[in-house]
Amino acid sequence: MKRTRMAALALATSAAALAPALVHQATAAEGTAYLQDPAGGEKSMKSKWTKDDMHKVEAQFRFHTGVQYEMVARPGHAAAPDFERQAPDPDTLAWEPSYEFAWSVSDSKLVKKVVTTKDDTHPIEVHAVLRTAKGAKAGEVRRKLDGKPATGREKVAGGKRIACDTGEYTVEWSVTRSGYGTLTGSLRWDSSCEQHRQAFSPDHGKQGQ
Repeated sequence: MKRTRMAALALATSAAALAPALVHQATAAEGTAYLQDPAGGEKSMKSKWTKDDMHKVEAQFRFHTGVQYEMVARPGHAAAPDFERQAPDPDTLAWEPSYEFAWSVSDSKLVKKVVTTKDDTHPIEVHAVLRTAKGAKAGEVRRKLDGKPATGREKVAGGKRIACDTGEYTVEWSVTRSGYGTLTGSLRWDSSCEQHRQAFSPDHGKQGQ
């Protein structure tokens, strides 16, 4: 029994040593995965027709908050305190947003707004700016996507960390199909990490044990 316990402890120690204290990204189960404009389901889109009513552009935007954190070693269960476990460290919480754009381009044949088709490839430009409550830029992405299908989706990494609890932000976004038009929108985001901080607290879920 003692030899089995020592082997198990050695295995657990090796696993902990191999698991680097790198940044992990929270899953959807740990909080809202993204904010969407327009609100609604997968197919909810904003739309715009050209002046001649022969071409339509549709667009959707998702702001992925991208909460991240580091893992630290914590004591095991009270029944086996020698077995350390890896757990999220609330003190290392931070945001690293990314921006997701979806589009759909339709063309009418002969009759305005009737019998639309989604053919060929298209030049699509996507743009988003993350602004603080005072209007300063906290992040920005822009991509010119040539030769894209009439219906598509593109996710762009923001590449910048946003500190927790730094107030409310506004995300301004646009999707442009050259020659057809531009769709725009905005949404609000609260950078509070309190929900994640409570979930990751060492005492979380221990009440009543």
